[in-house]
Amino acid sequence: MRVLRPRRAAPSDAVRPTRAEINLEALRLNLRAVKRHAGSAKVWAVLKADAYGHGAPAVARTLERAGADGFCVALLEEGVELREAGIVAPILVMGGYYPGAHAEVLARKLTPVVYDVGQIEAFARLARSGEVESPVHVHLKVDTGMARLGVTMQALPALAEALGEFPEVEVGGLMTHLACAENGAEATTEQMVLFDEATALLARHGVRPKVRHAANSAALFHEQARLDVVRPGIAIFGVSAHADDLRLVMRVRTEIVSLRDLPAGAPVGYGALFRASRPTRIATIPMGYADGLSRALTNVGHVLVRGKRAPIVGAVSMDMTMIDVTDVPGVELRDEAVVLGAQEGPLGKDAIGADEIADAIGTIPWEVLTAVSRRVPRFYREP
Repeated sequence: MRVLRPRRAAPSDAVRPTRAEINLEALRLNLRAVKRHAGSAKVWAVLKADAYGHGAPAVARTLERAGADGFCVALLEEGVELREAGIVAPILVMGGYYPGAHAEVLARKLTPVVYDVGQIEAFARLARSGEVESPVHVHLKVDTGMARLGVTMQALPALAEALGEFPEVEVGGLMTHLACAENGAEATTEQMVLFDEATALLARHGVRPKVRHAANSAALFHEQARLDVVRPGIAIFGVSAHADDLRLVMRVRTEIVSLRDLPAGAPVGYGALFRASRPTRIATIPMGYADGLSRALTNVGHVLVRGKRAPIVGAVSMDMTMIDVTDVPGVELRDEAVVLGAQEGPLGKDAIGADEIADAIGTIPWEVLTAVSRRVPRFYREP
């Protein structure tokens, strides 16, 4: 059976003006900033979910050349994509889900994360059969409070004991996942205490990983969590509540394709969720919720036009969105409209960040970035 993967819209195929611009220089600047915050720890950038919507192959190539020490992904497929893009740096597959694909993980020179005896036994079996080189290097994940993946502290003694039965598998790394690093210093400290206990327990069984890692983007600023490796994700793309030296990497822009003047009382959009309270000029942009512009921005969000904010009015529809440009003098067809990022125009300079959009619709910046859909082509820019 041949698996056909959906293809992202390519810049060469773009007809409509809606696009996401990826600033590669900002990406490099963010990596340097993260390295400063990480101190002596190595930086393995997290590029899951197509590099948070930025396009994993291009992002990985840029970061590898800029000095990233390695990469983390969630899925085997994501690791394969990076290898096929020519990435040679270490790649850690954190999802721990490889049924029927254990050999593929190793053939692609990817490092698997494991957390139960069955996974360890499967890799050992491959090594014993001679299909793969022995020992197989893995990272062991410990659940210290996320309750998602990882061996629990209660089950860890039995797993540590069982590791002795599989000399073909070497635990080269030990990791955990921090649940409250964004806003819970006390919870993070508690998790790190448990992680230290797990490290000591494994050492008593002769398991002494060469590297330990726990810190995500927020935990870069929690000294106890900066171990041998850090795993920044969204900070690499310019979003952090703790750092002011990062730059937003993605800018989403489109253009005005229609202008019309409405009298007071006229409805706008599906369900007439907006009615003009005065004579109103409405502009239409070719971007909607199918592109990642959340429907929750209906009558709430803003778009930048000529360097000034124009409110979204009426329901955000699948392919189109209407904005009120009554107070934006000089608007014309084909004027740029910025949905995410900065714009400088004849009426001023402003920016709309992923965190601002997230706050407006009750979600998180991670979702805002990854929601920019496959049909929005990514254009990679140098300043």
